[in-house]
Amino acid sequence: MSQRDVKNRISSVQNIRKITRAMEMVAAARLRRAEQRIERLRPYADAIRRMTRQAAEAAENVPSLPILSEHESVNTVALLLVTGDRGLAGAFNSQILRAGTRSARGHEDEGRSVAWYASGRRGVSSLTFRGLEVAGSYVGFTERPNYPDARRIAEDLMAAYVDDAVDRVEIVYNGYISPLTQEVRLETLLPLQQASILGEGDEDAEGDEQEEAHRALVEYEPEPEEILKRLVPDYVEISVYRALLESSASELGARMTAMRSASDNAAEVIEDLTLEMNRARQAEITQEIMEVVAGAEALG
Repeated sequence: MSQRDVKNRISSVQNIRKITRAMEMVAAARLRRAEQRIERLRPYADAIRRMTRQAAEAAENVPSLPILSEHESVNTVALLLVTGDRGLAGAFNSQILRAGTRSARGHEDEGRSVAWYASGRRGVSSLTFRGLEVAGSYVGFTERPNYPDARRIAEDLMAAYVDDAVDRVEIVYNGYISPLTQEVRLETLLPLQQASILGEGDEDAEGDEQEEAHRALVEYEPEPEEILKRLVPDYVEISVYRALLESSASELGARMTAMRSASDNAAEVIEDLTLEMNRARQAEITQEIMEVVAGAEALG
């Protein structure tokens, strides 16, 4: 490879490195805002989930409202995959698709069918490419989701459940832990009797005792059954909204990490190409010296 070819390759890699560095800085700036949105939402989301769980436990019987009724059998499961609109984020999108297809395979092995819902262009396009029918697709907001986006998704899922189009609603998303770590989470939203909120066991013993004491002092007005009618739609909406925010922060963290790794790799490639160019230059200089010496000897 000539010096000119090596210089062209170095220039190309340097341009790529500028792009990856810029994308890393943009993702880092947006990530901080996404983290702040999650920090503000988590206490409210946890309170809604806790109130819903307590009301369900206090209710003598779950109201006969369609959204609260448990279907006799589970024939169809709605599976919502929360992905991103863009790529260049490492395994962020692919691990959600793998988890979703793995869950769907388990349902199909048990004789259930799957109704696919997807948030993010990557999820929609991947499902479509695989020949799967997407019952609901939601795109254009994955990096900065708003509550109306979550409400639209939640309304479609609740409508499908109420209309008996599906018998269970599950959601798969990346939970945000740190810029370097994202955790794939699978949660059941509906029916309420099987929802993830009713199986939460992450509280310590002292917290359990305090909650039991608090629960003993609570008087519900109106009755817990009436409260559930109002809480469940809010619970579904806030659960979807939290998943969208967690996924947004996870996507930015994954993209920042991926672009940093790409920039580091580009720096290594530039270093290797520079050494190769120096060797090529040295070889050309040596060749010229030998030609000069050979010419001098021929004249002498």
